[in-house]
Amino acid sequence: MQYDFKKIEKHWQQYWAKNETFKAENNSEKPKYYVLDMFPYPSGAGLHVGHPLGYIASDIYARYKRHKGFNVLHPQGYDSFGLPAEQYAIQTGQHPAITTKTNIATYRKQLDKIGFSFDWSREVRTSNPEYYKWTQWIFIQLFNSWYNVESDQAEDISTLEARFSSEGNATVNAVCDETVETFSAEEWQAFSSEKQQDILLKYRLTYLAETEVNWCPALGTVLANDEIVNGVSERGGHPVVRKKMTQWSMRISAYAERLLQGLDGIDWTDALKESQRNWIGKSVGASVTFNVKDHNETIEVFTTRPDTIFGVSFMTLAPEHDLVSKITTPEQKDEVNAYIEATAKRSERDRMADVKTISGAFTGAYAEHPFTKEPIPIWIGDYVLASYGTGAVMAVPCGDQRDYDFAKHFNIEIPNIFEGVDISEAAFADKEKTVIANSDFLNGMNYKKATKRAIFELEQIGQGQGKTNYRLRDAVFSRQRYWGEPFPVYYVNGMPQMIDQKHLPITLPEVEKYLPTETGEPPLGRADVWAWDTQLNQVVSNDKIDDKTVFPLELNTMPGWAGSSWYFFRYMEEQANRGNAFATEDALNYWENVDLYIGGSEHATGHLLYARFWTKFLKDRGFVNVDEPFKKLINQGMILGTSAFVYEAIYDGKGLGVYLSNKNFIGDVDLSEEKKENFLWDNFKELFQSKGLDECSVEYISFRGLNIKIDYVSSNDILDIDGIKADKEFGKEYREAIFIGENDKIIEGDNDVYKVGREVEKMSKSKYNVVNPDQICEDYGADSLRLYEMFLGPLEQAKPWNTAGITGVHGFLKKLWKLYVDDNGLKITDAEPTKDNLKTLHKTIKKVEEDIENFSFNTSVSTFMIAVNELTAQKCTSRDILQPLLILVSPYAPHIAEELWHQLGNDMSISTAPFPVFEEKHLVESSKNYPISFNGKMRFTLELPLDMSKDEIEKTVMAHEKTQEQLQGRTPKKVIIVPGKIVNIVG
Repeated sequence: MQYDFKKIEKHWQQYWAKNETFKAENNSEKPKYYVLDMFPYPSGAGLHVGHPLGYIASDIYARYKRHKGFNVLHPQGYDSFGLPAEQYAIQTGQHPAITTKTNIATYRKQLDKIGFSFDWSREVRTSNPEYYKWTQWIFIQLFNSWYNVESDQAEDISTLEARFSSEGNATVNAVCDETVETFSAEEWQAFSSEKQQDILLKYRLTYLAETEVNWCPALGTVLANDEIVNGVSERGGHPVVRKKMTQWSMRISAYAERLLQGLDGIDWTDALKESQRNWIGKSVGASVTFNVKDHNETIEVFTTRPDTIFGVSFMTLAPEHDLVSKITTPEQKDEVNAYIEATAKRSERDRMADVKTISGAFTGAYAEHPFTKEPIPIWIGDYVLASYGTGAVMAVPCGDQRDYDFAKHFNIEIPNIFEGVDISEAAFADKEKTVIANSDFLNGMNYKKATKRAIFELEQIGQGQGKTNYRLRDAVFSRQRYWGEPFPVYYVNGMPQMIDQKHLPITLPEVEKYLPTETGEPPLGRADVWAWDTQLNQVVSNDKIDDKTVFPLELNTMPGWAGSSWYFFRYMEEQANRGNAFATEDALNYWENVDLYIGGSEHATGHLLYARFWTKFLKDRGFVNVDEPFKKLINQGMILGTSAFVYEAIYDGKGLGVYLSNKNFIGDVDLSEEKKENFLWDNFKELFQSKGLDECSVEYISFRGLNIKIDYVSSNDILDIDGIKADKEFGKEYREAIFIGENDKIIEGDNDVYKVGREVEKMSKSKYNVVNPDQICEDYGADSLRLYEMFLGPLEQAKPWNTAGITGVHGFLKKLWKLYVDDNGLKITDAEPTKDNLKTLHKTIKKVEEDIENFSFNTSVSTFMIAVNELTAQKCTSRDILQPLLILVSPYAPHIAEELWHQLGNDMSISTAPFPVFEEKHLVESSKNYPISFNGKMRFTLELPLDMSKDEIEKTVMAHEKTQEQLQGRTPKKVIIVPGKIVNIVG
């Protein structure tokens, strides 16, 4: 009976689906375990072999936990809103819902082929109105909440309104906008409704504000920092500029300290925790206020070194700072405006990362030093960000490298306030040893004492106070897109109003096109039916807007991270109970949070931070009972593709359509040497003359590597030129191409080959190095794919894919099959296992269990191979050995394990079988195979019990026939015995 993996895998995938084998139960008597993969976005390209890596790892662990007696929740769904589907809709005119549905169907088919133990009954799609109804509901809860610093948690906005009515806001300690003015209870009560709403908006956890954003004109939308690469949009490579827009924002900054402290209680890698700590960026120091000379304005700065206040020689504002336009002198206006325009083209990430470029402009204005009253020139520079801190810094060149470089570049005076510091070399002083000079009240103090004294003196003159600052800034929550969650918001006299939750969801309207309007409004501005009737409580036609009972709806949509910030709670609830809550109290109490979360490290400062923020908020408001969503988090490494390159000759930046077989060598000729042009001209004179080049211009030919489809490259790197030219799309640019082969001749027939270059890099559709898992499953089976992806190396590390290597694990599966089945069928017996059988089994149990617990899946695959080899050599057919072995293999290769399990006569799925129990006694040696030596040379071995005495060992060895044969009647001089090691007969 042959190992027919196609038939086996198809059968068991259908069986699992039909019987809902992996469906989790709420409130089971078993202990719970929740395993989750990071939310996949269903792109049109489908899965490549790099995508399932984390899914296979989580599936192994989920299956293992089931064997260990846990009630396992292992769900899957789709993060199905987003920019790619919208961009495709813009290009084709096809509704994003249609392409998203098609993409999801492709993903589901691919995932099912790999045999994951997902509970599909709990599937989630963020673009489903029944799902985003609750995303809208959470937004409303955020809008109706404020952050009470005294209780250190979010509270219902009604409690804040009550305090305003009874005592005003003077004693209210809240996280709020800095522009809030103090008012009494009487004043509050006298304010108009619009005024009260405007004040409350400055306290709400989600609020409207004019914000600096990353605006991409080509895409017509705001982009998050992680959607920008090298100053252009990740999607499409379009320019991005900084722009002020009125946006919805989330007051995540209120949770900065709790987000920091919460990292101490979760099992995440140190690198991941450090990424979040750096992003949150806690700093302890002082807020200092500088008056602007000749203006009724002040500049607030935050500094961690208030003790260096006497070293301030200039101030730098972010180019976007509100004060810049107010204080810039007429003489400096043109220079400043030009600099602001140039800076707007750089992303914040680029500006933060660029430590080498020095640029700026002088405003012509001066600030006043708080103590000396000396004038301080005010500059603008793009190394200062408006969104970080106050958007202004007090520059101390003798205490900060970047300030020092800026001052030297623009020839700004550098006062030396640190005794013994060589500022010409920017050798900055040790904080603990610095002696502060140039000040009566700081002179002679070390850093700590001087810091406290400086804050005290600033407080005395009303120009500063101690403060803790965070780099983390409030998250912009608006996107100028169509394909996203609509806000449940309408506007009355410009003030946002929430739609009652009983009327949710507010679903996306139909629009003619998915582009922004001609007047710059988001795509929802094209909707004809997008107004809210407060009497009918429904969406109605825009022409009914009267600003009395019918009002305009919000035109922006929510960002991609909205739905992914709480989806893990939705999975907890069974489909039947999802109608009345985002998850019922019973489900939330049972599952609590995710026990194991696996996904990419690229989400460290985006999704993971937002999900933690929303969870803490939901906990504050009593909607969930945990304040961390993910107990343990593992970042899987990347599977890299092996790209193939052809090398095109280029002249004056233009490709010549001539491709060389290798970038640096053609045959024995080194093209990187000076004789390159002589070789080209001597060998291909007519060719290059036909391209309009002469001998002189050939000297300036260079080469560029171009990615080529790996589908047309053999395992020994030979290019299928005819295949490429026949490719309808990819082959267009190669139809007239000239390929120069390995024998330095133009390829015209079958007598020569063209060898590509190779490079290991990220697997990507754009690099044409993607390997489709469907083809691997077709050729080798899903179990081979699963084993091979684990066998490639440690889960957390990046590793290159090589399809040729999969034959090894496929061969192992065939050998595993033969251990159970031969040409006559199943060969398992009820024979008693031998001592060696038991030893092999139990050392395998021990190793595999340790590996799974430590997520060292690659070494388990090696262990399986060793076990099968040993049991094959032992001619083992014992059911007592081979049945538990299948359970060990099952998490890794579930299809073959399930098939053999049922052939052994088991009715229930192998997933319900308990994990084998390791017994140490089977690894304890009771005997020793002694080497028996004569005059130091080993002649034979003899197995003896380990508990034999020296005398008993000597008698047994001397009586053995092989000993007598060696001695031939002689009497040895002595017998050396080391118990448990050797026997040496001398003489």
